[in-house]
Amino acid sequence: MTSAPGRRSSTFTRLLRHGFTDPSAAERLLDGPELTPVRSDPVLLAALGATADPDLALLGLVRLLEAQPGPTDRQELLDTVIAAKPLRDRLLGVLGASAALGDHLARHSGDWRALVTYEPSDLHPGIEEFERGLAGATDPVSLRVAYRRCLLSIAARDVCGTTEVAETAAELADLATATLRAALALAEADAPGDAGLCRLAVIAMGKCGGHELNYVSDVDVVFVGEPVEGADEGKALRAATRLASHMMRICSETTVEGAIWPVDANLRPEGRNGPLVRTLASHVAYYQRWAKTWEFQALLKARPVAGDLALGQEYVDALQPLVWQAAERENFVGDVQKMRRRVVENIPAAEVDRQLKLGPGGLRDVEFAVQLLQLVHGRADASLRSGTTLDALKALAAGGYVGRADAAQLDEAYRFLRSMEHRIQLYRLRRTHLVPEDEADLRRLGRSLGLRTDPVASLHREWRRHASVVRRLHEKLFYRPLLDAVAALAPGEARLSAEAARERLVALGYADPAAALRHLEALASGVTRKAAIQRTLLPVLLGWFADSADPDAGLLNFRKVSDALGKTPWYLRLLRDEGAAAENLARVLSAGRLAPDLLMRAPEAVALLGDGDGGGLRPRPRAHLEQEILAAVGRADDAVQGVTAARGVRRRELFRTAAADIVGSYGTESQPAEADAGALVELVGGAVSDLTAATLAGTLRAVVREGWGDTLPTRFAIIGMGRFGGHELGYGSDADVLFVHEPRDGVDEGEAARAANKVVAEMRRLLQIPSADPPLLVDADLRPEGKSGPLVRTLKSYEAYYRRWALVWERHALLRAEYVAGDEDLGRRFVEMVDPLRYPEGGLGEEAVREIRRLKARMESERLPRGADPKLHAKLGPGGLSDVEWTVQLVQLRHGARVEGLRTTRTREALAAAAAAGLVSEDDAGVLDEAWVLATRVRNAVMLVRGRAGDTFPTDPRELAAVGRYLGYGPGRAGDMLDAYRRTARRARGVVEELFYAD
Repeated sequence: MTSAPGRRSSTFTRLLRHGFTDPSAAERLLDGPELTPVRSDPVLLAALGATADPDLALLGLVRLLEAQPGPTDRQELLDTVIAAKPLRDRLLGVLGASAALGDHLARHSGDWRALVTYEPSDLHPGIEEFERGLAGATDPVSLRVAYRRCLLSIAARDVCGTTEVAETAAELADLATATLRAALALAEADAPGDAGLCRLAVIAMGKCGGHELNYVSDVDVVFVGEPVEGADEGKALRAATRLASHMMRICSETTVEGAIWPVDANLRPEGRNGPLVRTLASHVAYYQRWAKTWEFQALLKARPVAGDLALGQEYVDALQPLVWQAAERENFVGDVQKMRRRVVENIPAAEVDRQLKLGPGGLRDVEFAVQLLQLVHGRADASLRSGTTLDALKALAAGGYVGRADAAQLDEAYRFLRSMEHRIQLYRLRRTHLVPEDEADLRRLGRSLGLRTDPVASLHREWRRHASVVRRLHEKLFYRPLLDAVAALAPGEARLSAEAARERLVALGYADPAAALRHLEALASGVTRKAAIQRTLLPVLLGWFADSADPDAGLLNFRKVSDALGKTPWYLRLLRDEGAAAENLARVLSAGRLAPDLLMRAPEAVALLGDGDGGGLRPRPRAHLEQEILAAVGRADDAVQGVTAARGVRRRELFRTAAADIVGSYGTESQPAEADAGALVELVGGAVSDLTAATLAGTLRAVVREGWGDTLPTRFAIIGMGRFGGHELGYGSDADVLFVHEPRDGVDEGEAARAANKVVAEMRRLLQIPSADPPLLVDADLRPEGKSGPLVRTLKSYEAYYRRWALVWERHALLRAEYVAGDEDLGRRFVEMVDPLRYPEGGLGEEAVREIRRLKARMESERLPRGADPKLHAKLGPGGLSDVEWTVQLVQLRHGARVEGLRTTRTREALAAAAAAGLVSEDDAGVLDEAWVLATRVRNAVMLVRGRAGDTFPTDPRELAAVGRYLGYGPGRAGDMLDAYRRTARRARGVVEELFYAD
């Protein structure tokens, strides 16, 4: 077959045409002595070209011929390959798809004869046939050889298309069953005394139990043991444990013939920390009392396969009723979905895009979705209780629990992905779920799946297409039929029954499933474009609502917003097209009352939730807010209209801030929750304080403009106090302020005072007029003489009062004084005037310190609400806001004159400065800061959830769960949240006792 130099032989060209990638090496192999009799046979070349990897198939054939014991055996093999098409296709197909099985044939040169038979029973063997195939094994090594011989026939039927992927997976599970039985028999033969003491049942779990095993996979099992009649239970269980351990080693350990597969018993009660073998009663007791949701999910696939099958069936019969009660468990759906998310999060970042099994759009997505639906509906419908994914999916579609079109697409995608997984593992017989990166491996994989034209590109295209289908459908699979239950369906399409829809909604956490179905019907029924878009959005939204503490409120609020905005052209388009908008809206609508209430008063604010021109959820700077409000006031016809406009801006920006806070606390699918709780506190405090200052500035302008035109007879400034001055306002905080004025040159002091008092009275009235906007309460009780003193004073009057009469509490209150609105120069001079009072030279005297301590003690005893649990009161309780703030402020009063960093109105800044100056240890500062941030977040959470301010945790379970969700505690963890708060507050109180009360 040699050719002239520089010219390619006709054989070289034919080899290229038949799919060989290294025709030169193939020519050399064909010219070798092993293939001399058939080197020019066109049948052989065509058969090699039909394999996944012709080069690999040819090399495997030559190695097999070389391994034959003599010329007669070699000739018999060649004659059979050329004459018998079934053997030729099977043998070459296996050699072209699996280097590992090629190695096996080279070591065991007679095993090729296992592929010759082509009887009907050989086409679909079961457990009995495989048991016969393994019957001759007398030790672990011979068991491996026999196992690989049986595997040859399964792989041959697979690569030739005689069996499809589900049948192949079932055959692999049956072979595993036969192998477990053979391994147990070997273990019992080695220890007949142990075998005589106990009954041992092997329960297959996972893919083996579900009759859908891979070529190379852990075989998950659970062991059940009982003593034989008259035997001691303890001795029997120890004997059963030795037998089970030996059986596992027989399958798992590596010998000269390699390993079969690992046997994994970690799905047993308590996992690897629990006993390997338990009695049936012990298993039942564990599942009745301790088992988690995922453990019931795993039992879906439980199947007795080896040992005492009667005992195994007793195990299944005893536990199956518990499986079908799992959906009644609190937070069932959330637990299952959280488990799925955790699996994805644990995939190494470098592997996510190559993961066939665990990655987004992978096999596990289909399996989790199907199992979730089985657990919800299988209690009432026994037809759904299959352990096999594709059979269960078919039953779900037949019963109307899944749309037929969705089921068909998922079935096709699952079969393709499983075929990929099979062929990847078959090549080296290694346990992997990663798509290879090497070009040759991808080419072989693509050709093995029938993709012969540009196999690499075609493989990537098909894989991405099917993965995209799975990603799109796996979560919607659970929610979409809820819409079909209330919508008109195509003829022949099964409908989810009202009872099944109710079950599914209850499983999702809906307290009133009947009302939820009415909302879905109102939103999604009909043939309008609006209804069609809603049917696209709702399956995803329902999942996000279910992730909250109050899914019912989320769906009701969504209906209200949709009713209000349904006729606008942009609303549904925003939710459909802007990735963040729909999820942000779902989070906001189901997180509590405040944000939905703000949104309902002006539903167009939903535009803020998108990614586009609405400005997103970032709070706007104070200068921008003030500019917008002052411009609106300037356009208004009168003060009422002007302040109404200012309050409208305030409402919209409060919604923006609340939405940013909620989304940051909950996180989204694309953005995890904000890890820095302090950043969220400062976001809210800064945004609400800036918004309040801008609103007051606008209201002041409106009142002055209406009463006096451009210029008030007196200069007028507003000083923020308390949390307002500290940039720490919450959603429900009043605005603590002082009003200061200074008559203009030539203006009578009486006239100036009357004008200033009229301004204050009118501002307070306008900001509290009942309207759709939340009122802004202005509180001036921190003024000199408290409620008994005048509402507004001149700067000189303040100076005279503070110089002569100022009490300790008034100096203390001035630590928070900061200019917020009005005449900036007057505000600056007021702050300069009070600086010596709040940061006294030489610090505080001992009597003043004792007075501050007495004031705090009196405040706690008098103001703590009757019946409130002090340990859970975020403001006045031990380790709460008051404790931390008074401690920090005492440090400021004592040392502010000499430590510049302490001269701030902000608690966290002052605490950090105290630590930097060595006045408070870093550890103590950290404890106080953590407590202050947590207490502030609790107050913000209560306002967001209940729609009204509060300083303690709600008593209503659903409201308490919503506060927990905001604080990062998942379903069912409200107790953990309260315990964590108590611990944090207790540590802070210890620091306060040392810093505030110790001399």
